[in-house]
Amino acid sequence: MSILETSFTRLVGCEVPIQLAGMGSILTPELAAAVSNAGALGQITFAGIEVDDAKQRLEKLTSLTSKPFGVNLLIPYLDRTILEMAVPKAKVIDFFWGDPDPELVHVVHEGGALASWQVGSVAEAIAAEKAGCDFIIAQGVEAGGHIRGTLGLLPLLTQVLDKVSIPVLGAGGIGSGRSIAAVLAAGASGVRMGTRFIAAAESNAHPDYVRAIISAQAEDSVHTNRFEVECPLCPSTHGVLRSALDAAEAFQGSYVAEFAGEPVARFRGTPPVKGFTGNIGAMACYAGQSVGEVRGVQPAAEIVAELVGDAEKHLRHSAVSA
Repeated sequence: MSILETSFTRLVGCEVPIQLAGMGSILTPELAAAVSNAGALGQITFAGIEVDDAKQRLEKLTSLTSKPFGVNLLIPYLDRTILEMAVPKAKVIDFFWGDPDPELVHVVHEGGALASWQVGSVAEAIAAEKAGCDFIIAQGVEAGGHIRGTLGLLPLLTQVLDKVSIPVLGAGGIGSGRSIAAVLAAGASGVRMGTRFIAAAESNAHPDYVRAIISAQAEDSVHTNRFEVECPLCPSTHGVLRSALDAAEAFQGSYVAEFAGEPVARFRGTPPVKGFTGNIGAMACYAGQSVGEVRGVQPAAEIVAELVGDAEKHLRHSAVSA
């Protein structure tokens, strides 16, 4: 048995206990497929897009991998047509930002997929298990993007593991093999990672955003509630780059950028992707505290291989030391 085999990998059918985080428009079918092909669980997010667009992305993803992948859905954006279209194709339907809903989990199971829910509290984790979820993700405040709870990962993970019997993944501030090993050693069945993959070669992140991520350190990830414009998930605490918050606060004007001929309001909660023009550094450059582990642009498969190698090394070292 592999040292990285867990209840999560056995349940999902992947080789590596890593789930790619939902990151909205940053994710591409190419990135999700590359992560899945590397042995982890790639994911793609469908939020605020048309059904035809979701269909095209899903078809592209299924053409690029035969491995398990997930579809991440945000409750405030939930489109039942997209959900029903995704269920027969995805191994996992992954929900976030809403109370665990047994009816949604039933729809997923009826279609033959697994249901996961990212939570920010013990109460929400218990509710997710009661709703019938197959596994849950405990998100600590070290995460980038929208943060559900108020606890750091380890305090939250410790309490959740004591209260539920289904596999639990840890999320927030995990960007290295060492941190993966630590979370697994704490009892988690896997990890959920986003920030580390923003600079993946297959990512849709704007090049200026990628450069800012690469140059940042852990302390450059800060919490704010300012990027709330046109954001159905707000009011919310979110993890962003300090430089983005500072630039947005200093910006004079109503619109910081443009995309496809449409102006982008200052403090809009949309991360900058390829095709945006303007003051990219003043946009919602989400980043978790693992940002210091991002040191350059790499193919996603290379990132996964590096993480796996380091995690295995640290877990073996811990086992020998013990």
